[in-house]
Amino acid sequence: MPEPIHPADFPDGPALFRLDPAIAHLNHGSFGAVPIPVLEAQAALRAEVHADPDTFFIGVAERIEAARGRIAAHVGADPEGIALIANATEGANLALDAIAFADGDEILVTDHGYGTVVAAAARRARVTTVALDPRLPDEDAVREAVLAGVTPRTRAAVLDHISSPTARIIATPRLLGDLAARGVTTVVDGAHALGMLADPLAGGADFWFGNLHKWGYAPPGSAILAVAPQHRGRMRALVPSWEDHYGFPRSIENRATADYTGWLAAPEGLDLLERLDAAKVRAHNSALAAYGTALLARIPGLAPLPYTEGLAMRALRLPPGIAETPETARALREELAARLRIRVLIWPWPGGGGIRVCGQIYNRPEEYERLADGLPAFLER
Repeated sequence: MPEPIHPADFPDGPALFRLDPAIAHLNHGSFGAVPIPVLEAQAALRAEVHADPDTFFIGVAERIEAARGRIAAHVGADPEGIALIANATEGANLALDAIAFADGDEILVTDHGYGTVVAAAARRARVTTVALDPRLPDEDAVREAVLAGVTPRTRAAVLDHISSPTARIIATPRLLGDLAARGVTTVVDGAHALGMLADPLAGGADFWFGNLHKWGYAPPGSAILAVAPQHRGRMRALVPSWEDHYGFPRSIENRATADYTGWLAAPEGLDLLERLDAAKVRAHNSALAAYGTALLARIPGLAPLPYTEGLAMRALRLPPGIAETPETARALREELAARLRIRVLIWPWPGGGGIRVCGQIYNRPEEYERLADGLPAFLER
């Protein structure tokens, strides 16, 4: 096995965050981390709210519109075709509410889908789950498996852009085009795409939603929902507001006296990503994830899963008997955190769960080395 390539540190990367340096934070994909300049921008906005609430809330809709325009410019979207929302799960519910389901209609999902997004689908129609073997070799094999699950009753398909546990691309432009040709409405969960992919909206889905607070450096609770023109007239807020008469996107964004500072600070995160050179950040983060995977692959019983080049997350299967249930996966995750001071995602799967590592500019190669050195003791018991 060739020697893993040791990536260089990102210049001043760790200094941009307030993360505890005693912990190896190798799980950026779950919750993200907010850079200090973005935290400071949000703190200034909060001070402004508390100094003069009337002025802030009376004019907040227009400020959200301006922030949305800045975000749209970063991601190549029509500002009138996206709405700011709290998270991907909210996006799933908004999208599914806009689809007219009839008795007997089905929603296709995969067994890699995020739990709350799949639950949202199950509330609207019967769900058909396509099993995707994590070892499927490439995107074409994934595409074929998904299309094989389409039936005459398939009204919509809810698919991950980048799957959360297995860190692979599912909703490719080709697959989305094939589903559209079959009359299937496409709903894409892009929770990990913004900031990790150069052109996250390129696939042309009917509905696409993604978090800004993970790879886009925005505060928590920041996401966008992109809606194709033919569906925008049917968009309705989950809770009615005084802005309903404006229609999409403004009607979706109003939450009365909510904390909007995360949304207003979100463009600062994307601006920072551009100042750091987004392509350079993506290449660095991908190299770190590759380095960590190569080290873990040396541990007996661990098997790297197929991946897409350029992503900042990669996954490996754990040996049989390890993390096969949510309870045992959670226990292993927390034991690694408590005893090794390392945060990673451990995901459950029959026949052996998985481990996912992420790369971010605050990470250092020695953190992955620490994980590779310490993990075997937890697998041998």
